[in-house]
Amino acid sequence: MKIAGIVLIVAGFAALLYGGFTYTTHKKAVDLGPVQIEKTEHHSVPLPPLLGVVAIIGGGALFYLGAKEGR
Repeated sequence: MKIAGIVLIVAGFAALLYGGFTYTTHKKAVDLGPVQIEKTEHHSVPLPPLLGVVAIIGGGALFYLGAKEGR
């Protein structure tokens, strides 16, 4: 459980620092035999700061409970 807690804490800090992520999709706009035109679209997915805070708190709880079980 300690490792899952550390991963959640790091993911929470990353969510707070970056505020979201982007990805790119490629679609064929025109396909006329040998002539092909692709359209590239950039999408962004925002992550609310509350999600990062909840991940940090949950990760801290998992880390604490994992350390407590090891005793």
